[in-house]
Amino acid sequence: MQAPSVGGVMLPRGNGQTVRLSRGASLTDFAEKINANPASLVAVMMNLGEMVTATQSVSDETLHLLAEEMNYVVEIVSPEEEDRELLESFDIEFGENEGGEEMLVGRPPVVTVMGHVDHGKTRLLDAIRKTNVIAGEAGGITQHIGAYQAGTEVNGEDRRITFIDTPGHEAFTAMRARGAKSTDIAILVVAANDGVMPQTIEALNHAKAADVPIVVAVNKIDVEGADPTKVRGQLTEYGLVAEEYGGDTMFVDISAKQGQNIDSLLEAVVLTADAALDLRANAEQDAQGIAIEAHLDRGRGAVATVLVQRGTLRVGDTMVAGDAYGRVRAMLDDKGNNVQEAGPSTPVLVLGLTNVPGAGDNFLVVDEDRTARQIAEKRAARERNAAFAKRTRRVSLEDLDKVLKAGEVQQLNLIIKGDASGSVEALESSLLQLDVGEEVDIRVLHRGVGAVTESDINLASGSDAIVIGFNVRAEGRATQMADREGVDVRYYSVIYQAIEEIEAALKGMLKPEYEEVELGTAEIREVFRSSKLGNIAGVLVRSGEVRRNTKARLLRDGKVVAENLNIEGLRRFKDDVTEIREGYEGGINLGNFNDIKIDDVIATYEMREKPRG
Repeated sequence: MQAPSVGGVMLPRGNGQTVRLSRGASLTDFAEKINANPASLVAVMMNLGEMVTATQSVSDETLHLLAEEMNYVVEIVSPEEEDRELLESFDIEFGENEGGEEMLVGRPPVVTVMGHVDHGKTRLLDAIRKTNVIAGEAGGITQHIGAYQAGTEVNGEDRRITFIDTPGHEAFTAMRARGAKSTDIAILVVAANDGVMPQTIEALNHAKAADVPIVVAVNKIDVEGADPTKVRGQLTEYGLVAEEYGGDTMFVDISAKQGQNIDSLLEAVVLTADAALDLRANAEQDAQGIAIEAHLDRGRGAVATVLVQRGTLRVGDTMVAGDAYGRVRAMLDDKGNNVQEAGPSTPVLVLGLTNVPGAGDNFLVVDEDRTARQIAEKRAARERNAAFAKRTRRVSLEDLDKVLKAGEVQQLNLIIKGDASGSVEALESSLLQLDVGEEVDIRVLHRGVGAVTESDINLASGSDAIVIGFNVRAEGRATQMADREGVDVRYYSVIYQAIEEIEAALKGMLKPEYEEVELGTAEIREVFRSSKLGNIAGVLVRSGEVRRNTKARLLRDGKVVAENLNIEGLRRFKDDVTEIREGYEGGINLGNFNDIKIDDVIATYEMREKPRG
């Protein structure tokens, strides 16, 4: 076979040699590897019926197609491998304990709680933590990924356990998909009155795929109809055989609501860890680990919850996490106390990063700020290229015109904004896994942490996208801009509701009975204490009007902190009124809800019946 010739120029022909390229590489990258002119590769692609520019990030399929034509073999380097090579170029080893066996010391096990929705995962974590986190949650679903440590006594010895608090299995899998092995043991929560449910099996499969030992917590044993024996029998079918039946899985009957047998469960976790795992790490080396969660804080900038896996993280260290870097300005433990250092298996909140890393991103401590910046910039460029390649749908010259005219493939463009990177990632991965046939395609144009901004609306209007706000609202003039541009902005506080509605919209089955209509927003300028009525908000109505007996939600720094509130009282000076219009001041009483602060925003709305088209 002759070497391909384009415009009289002979191209180099491989003899089956392997070319290693990163995901999202361009034709220019390919040309450099085989010592060819990028323009000639563009011409080859045109001959193959593909329109590609020299610097455009292309998909894996396109690279394989070109390599086959040129008689080369392309090997796409995985992100993990690429990251390892990048770190090696800086003489950094990730994932290894420096020093010999004598340097290793015991560390606490890291535990993830999994199970079916409403089986009591959050209440169990709540019982262990002995604080009430459920009250602030929508639908009892954990929306933030956090981490904390709990203590227990086993055989007269004080032992600690680190808990990672995730929003379902999505984030658990997303973190694992990046090669970040964060969990040592999984607690599978099964309600004794419900038994094994679909998500129980899903959680079990995730834990098995990750090769993580499982401890089963049979919850709600105090509820009528509870049958812990039935749960043991059901799980036997899935390979989890209780110790009392001759197996090696520890089952503990608990009541998270009553706080019953919680110590026995913690003891079972420690015993399982001792029996099945060698949990040791070097506490003397530079710290390495993973970012469990991260978000933007108005006063403190980018903050990340990180889990130290080996080494000791100290205030003043220079760290790089994913494509974020910075010097650790301060560290807080799970109780909000300042700490100076954190050893293996310790979760801490870190302040001082340049931007928000993703859930599951690896972090490591380096010697110089310059090294951290270079690693972060190279990682960011790689992520960007991979995202561009994923976004590009292959359209050949022959069918380009036909596809555009016929609109054969319909595409739903989405922009996802949320309160924390773990929630956004979980929602994105769930939406991208929706199976609605080949006619409809889901494409996430942008995802980010923080309120919905005007630039999000701009992007949405230019690309016919729907904006999803998860536990956040629009800030500034973004709402008016969305109305003016006709951009559909949907707000959710429960992850499953968002998935169901998008799936229903894709299948053309969405038949909403009612829609939420924003009436007005009021900014709290002063808080007055009343012994009879509780806290009263002195407000200035910023937009629309605020009416008595309408629904409201409270926003703090663009994030929703309370839903389903009622405007129970309105006053102008000493008079009770039914409404306060834009530009006027007044007093608002939110009934029994008293957690209000200056600069909070009260957004009022009502549900109106939507005319069916």
